[in-house]
Amino acid sequence: MLGLAVLSTLCERPMHPYEVATLLRERGKEGDLKIKWGSLYTVVGNLEKHGFVEAVENVREGARPERTVYRITEAGQAELEDWVAELLGAPDPEPTRFHTGLSVMLALGPEVVARQLGHRVGELERMIEDRVEVLAKMRTEQPRLVLVEAEYQLAMWRAEAEWVRGLYEELATGAIPGVEEWRRYRETGELPDMAAFVGNEGE
Repeated sequence: MLGLAVLSTLCERPMHPYEVATLLRERGKEGDLKIKWGSLYTVVGNLEKHGFVEAVENVREGARPERTVYRITEAGQAELEDWVAELLGAPDPEPTRFHTGLSVMLALGPEVVARQLGHRVGELERMIEDRVEVLAKMRTEQPRLVLVEAEYQLAMWRAEAEWVRGLYEELATGAIPGVEEWRRYRETGELPDMAAFVGNEGE
């Protein structure tokens, strides 16, 4: 993803890697692209090796070390466009860590799962509050076109918080079928009849 970030930034104008990093930070892209800054120069070198960027000049600012300015090539532009088109158009079937945790949650007891879900809701609410505050500030400094991914992330967190809160309440109240059998299994080690987990509620 760091390579994608570099290519998309160099579309604007030629710049040196430090300037790329500064611009990405100013636009709040760190969380959206999971950027590992320690790999920045290695990634730029790999992009150059594959012909996606090229060095155009070396610049020196005051007593700072000389820096190499790069620009995106035609091949890099084509690669960027193909990459972004795929990211936007093709759903990602890979399960998230949370998805995986839900698939094996019966390894814990219902009380433990409910407690962890409650903790997750609290964390999501904190993240939502922080993102709302940051987004409000960024909207005074950046056009909406470069903030839509932050809006999307906020919408996803809100939707997840609502869903997790619902599951938490079902577990806490015993409204979801099979909770008692699940609890008994955790206490005795005896596998329940799976029919006990089947209910008629909607998806």
